[in-house]
Formats: sequence, C-alpha cells, structure tokens
Amino acid sequence: MDLFKKIETRKGLFAIEKITLIYALLTSILILFLFKEMDHPVTMLLDRLTIVGMTFLLMYLYRLAPCKIAAFVRVAIQMSLLSYWYPDTYEFNRLFPNLDHIFASAEQWLFGGQPAVWFSYYLPQMWVSEPFNLGYVSYYPMILVVVLWYFFKRFDLFEKVSFVIVTGFFIYYLFYIFIPVAGPQFYFPAIGSDNVARGLFPAIGDYFNHHQELLPGPGYEHGFFYNLVETSQQVGERPTAAFPSSHVGMSTVLMIMAWRGSKRLFACLLPFYLLLCGATVYIQAHYLIDAIAGFISAFGVYVLATWMFKRWFAQPMFRLRNER
Repeated sequence: MDLFKKIETRKGLFAIEKITLIYALLTSILILFLFKEMDHPVTMLLDRLTIVGMTFLLMYLYRLAPCKIAAFVRVAIQMSLLSYWYPDTYEFNRLFPNLDHIFASAEQWLFGGQPAVWFSYYLPQMWVSEPFNLGYVSYYPMILVVVLWYFFKRFDLFEKVSFVIVTGFFIYYLFYIFIPVAGPQFYFPAIGSDNVARGLFPAIGDYFNHHQELLPGPGYEHGFFYNLVETSQQVGERPTAAFPSSHVGMSTVLMIMAWRGSKRLFACLLPFYLLLCGATVYIQAHYLIDAIAGFISAFGVYVLATWMFKRWFAQPMFRLRNER
C-alpha cells in the first residue's frame, strides 16, 4: 500500500469528526446548564473550542495533500481525544449523587456477596494477576490493531470502523455522565472494608466530588503488568465509568469487527479479550453486573452506531485517483 498515494479529495468533515463535534456541542450545552455548579466550566468550554478549531484546521490541511496517511492522521487524532473525553465525564457526574450503593446492593442480592472481592481474594497469585493485568492493558492496543487492520486491509471500511468505535465510546460516556457509579475500587475504600464484609452499602452522596482514593490492585506479588495497570490508573483513572463497563462493551465491539474482517484476527485477539473481560472484575474496576451489562450493551451499541453511520454520515468511500 502506498500511504502517500493521492486519494479522491473528500470535501468537508469525516464522519468521526462530525460525531465528535456533536458530542462536544451536547456536552457544551450541559456545561452551560450546570455552569454555576461546575469546577472549571470556562476551561472546559475553551477546550471544546480548541478541539473544534483543530478539527477544521486538519480538514483544511487534508485538502492540500489528500492521501491515505493524511486521512489516517485525521482519524487518529480524533481517536486520541478519547483520552480527554473519558476523564471529562467525571466533571459532570461528580455533581450528581453517587449510585454505587444501589449497584453494590444489587450485586449482593444477586450473588450473595461481592464477586469483585471473591475473585481477587481466592486468586491473588502472580500467575493469575499478571495475565489479567496483561489483558487489561491490552485494551487500547486492541483498538489500534483493529483500526490498523482495516486501514491496511479494508481501507474502504476504514472510516466506518473508526466512526463506530468513537461513537460507541461517546454512547458509553453519556451513560457515565448521567449514571454516576464509580465501581468497587473507589466505593469500597469510601465506605470501609468492614461495611463491605457485612454487606452494608451506605449512600455517600457527593463524596467523589472531593475524593478519588483507589483500592490497590489484587496480587501478593507485584509483576510488570500489575505495576503498569497501577501506574496508569493513578494517572488517568477517575471515580466514574463503572456502569456499564466500556472495557467489556467496546472490546466486544472490536471483536465483532475483527470477526467480520478476519477470522484469523479474531482468533489472535480472543485470548486478550477474555482476559480483559475477566480483569475488569478481578482488579475491582467493575461490579460483575457492570461487565455483564457491558457485554449485552455492546451488540446494541454496534448496531446503533452502524445504523447512524449508514443513515446520517456515510459518503462515497475513499478512492484512489487512478480508480475513478
């Protein structure tokens, strides 16, 4: 594949850029609505204006040199912004009363205890914790692998795939904004291990508006992948994004795409996918019901995002100039 071979110039925004601007607009309206309660609304609005300006600048630069690598850069930059949009959800949901007591109580009622506690308690050994932590850190590499596979092997579907991935994340982010559940790793330290052991889960209101203490990950011996997960969580994790699990949901979406694209790709990713799904509960990032909801919701997210692309955003596929 010639990455610098010219392709037919696409006028206007890519689908992934349009959905990003729509999400930026919706959250900007929410910022204005909650302006007085928010910690730094002006900064958040300026961030969105910066993203809008950058998006249109990239569109202009692309028209100067419309090639495959330029198209990839436009898509990659929008996907990299997910690292901004994820912690951004915390700035909204911290204003609403926390709901962890409802989800922890439901977990207790369904399973007679807390699977997130049992899982790590009975299997703390490094030979268990390291593979699960490996699975957890494979999340973003899995996204990269699937996107690159379509970029090199099925460029005609590259825009659709990138759109479905980013739109899927935005759908989950909207859940996180309005359903403030932090997960066991944040909620259990807030209420104390004694309450967890007795099955008592008090409401904590806006506790996470001012506290972000994390449980340490499970495992008596701290291996390489354990330390990698711990470091990344200390830097980028927030008490948000527990229900439904986007790790399980979006990795399931990726597996659907992998299956439709290449059975070999699907087989290669399958072990990492299974470890990742288990890891979300094992490292106590999610309740088991979060993981189950993430898996079930993934199919709806995939269908909805695909329908949105075909109905509202699809344009003629990228074509090489000599294929016209």
